[in-house]
Amino acid sequence: MTTKTNSHDCLYIKQLTDQAGHAQHRNHFAAGSATAEPTLSTSFTQQARQGLKLEQSRREPPAHFPALPRIPAGRYLDAQFLRMETDSLWRNSWLYACHADELPATGSYRVFDRTGSAIVLVRNSEYQVGAFYNTCRHRGAPLVEQDRGVVKGGFTCPFHGWTYGLDGALKAVRDRRDFPGLDTSCLGLVPVRCESLGNWIFINENPAAAALADELQPVGGELAELDPDTIRHIHSCSFEMDCHYKVLLEGFFEVYHLHHLHSGTVDRFLEHHGTWIATWPRGHSVMVTPNRRPDWTDPGTIGMAQFERADELYRQATVSFNLFPNLVTPVSATGLPFLAVWPMGDASARLDCHWFAPGGEDNERHELWPQRIENFVRILKEDLDFVPHIQSSMQSAGFSGVLTGYQERRIYHWHEELDRRIGRDNIPPELRVEPLMAAMNESAQPG
Repeated sequence: MTTKTNSHDCLYIKQLTDQAGHAQHRNHFAAGSATAEPTLSTSFTQQARQGLKLEQSRREPPAHFPALPRIPAGRYLDAQFLRMETDSLWRNSWLYACHADELPATGSYRVFDRTGSAIVLVRNSEYQVGAFYNTCRHRGAPLVEQDRGVVKGGFTCPFHGWTYGLDGALKAVRDRRDFPGLDTSCLGLVPVRCESLGNWIFINENPAAAALADELQPVGGELAELDPDTIRHIHSCSFEMDCHYKVLLEGFFEVYHLHHLHSGTVDRFLEHHGTWIATWPRGHSVMVTPNRRPDWTDPGTIGMAQFERADELYRQATVSFNLFPNLVTPVSATGLPFLAVWPMGDASARLDCHWFAPGGEDNERHELWPQRIENFVRILKEDLDFVPHIQSSMQSAGFSGVLTGYQERRIYHWHEELDRRIGRDNIPPELRVEPLMAAMNESAQPG
């Protein structure tokens, strides 16, 4: 696995996430906030079941579904468009950074660098987690060079020895006599917004961004039903691919490809014709794909602990949420992965895969976890091995854009939200998508 900030010279704001307050965060998601839509829970699972029945019996798309125009090819190939996404999307969105288990003790830190800015997440002496740019306020040197570790008491810049506390405050300056009028209270590490859903920690580089609890609704409310305060981190791994990140990400938004690309694996136990989809404001969506047999159970999970409050739907179907922009999580009753897709360049991407188990004694050490993860990766590689070929094919004159049908409407919905984040007027007309999905957005209604 493999920005310098100039406008904060007299700004030091502690942005901390209190692990002791995780239960409060979860209740906030479950109840909804002052500005967020109602959460899903029972309503969601009931309407998903209704939607599954409708999908299995339909012969054509609903009458109100529009014929979607092609998504312009330049959104996958134009380097300038990718640059527009950097500031408007990746530095202006809530992004999954790590799990609380990965910061187990005071002084534990991890470096998050997926947006192009190195950000340090660290647990302080009050067992809180804060996030700061990994940049010394003296001359911009990195405070830490390893992607994870433990520091005692704080960070010392390896260049000139300026020292910062675990709360980001500047504690000591070598040869301070040489800096007349230096106000150390104005020179703490520049903070990054850091909030959590239970044990899942998110960051956002936009100081004025809406609260995580508001931005994740209604998906956050449904995930809160899994008791994220107790969820344990099992395993993480990463893969790098020679493709534009959207080529990979969009494959997780539909199951139309199962019959061919996964004919010997997933297509054997999932019925893609019965898939129900809901799209929601702020780019979020869900896809519920039923098992071919309602009584089927993944043999690799038999005997594993289950989420106590998980609805029966999570045993009878694969329920896959997209938390805009780049987080996909197919939830089952016995655990879930977070699949986070990141751009690495104009035609390269990284996939981070994180696995989580229900809380409880020894659940994270269940003997089936290694084989379960191996099986999942084997299926995942069917996608990963193919996407470079898609990228290569897109370079030809035969590619004029992406055409999406009813089963693939989550892709178009995602692009509409991308345009909203960038600002439609900031996008060249030939690269815009026409906003058509508003009428299809459901609070929890079957499509």
